[in-house]
Amino acid sequence: MIEFSKEAMELAQRIIKRYPEGKHKSALLPILHLAQSEFGGWLSPETMDYVAGILNIKPIEVYEVASFYSMYNLKPVGKCLLEVCRTGPCLLRGADDVVSYIGNKLNIKPGETSADGMFTLKTVECLGACGYAPMLQCGADFYENLTEEKLDLLIEKLGAQPERSTYLKSFGVNV
Repeated sequence: MIEFSKEAMELAQRIIKRYPEGKHKSALLPILHLAQSEFGGWLSPETMDYVAGILNIKPIEVYEVASFYSMYNLKPVGKCLLEVCRTGPCLLRGADDVVSYIGNKLNIKPGETSADGMFTLKTVECLGACGYAPMLQCGADFYENLTEEKLDLLIEKLGAQPERSTYLKSFGVNV
């Protein structure tokens, strides 16, 4: 059986307490982020069932939300999830070239993970940095005005990181 670490459970309880009794489902999005971070970067059916239990909601309510938003991963991903924005401004400024370059460099297509398990390439909708296109997100970090040279440096830098960027760290919680 899976369960949150002590630190993650404390954070989950703080998040849930933001909402009135009977409205704890409102905590679903941040709790899913927390669960995804805590359990390897993706949401297994077991993880989603666990979240449903914490929030006292039906598992189908969790599945519906997790499968709707691109920010949740329903299959395992690499340590570095490279999410490339492919909406209008990014496309006009070379997002397809960024996807192709990363894919060729890592020998993967969107939705795939590199053979070493380090990188997953994913295309997503607007990441809200249109003025800095093309851009991608990895963990909580945005990388903007991308060029092949910047991508080479980024992939080298990310590949050398010892651990995945996590949701807990964005709250200042060390795991």
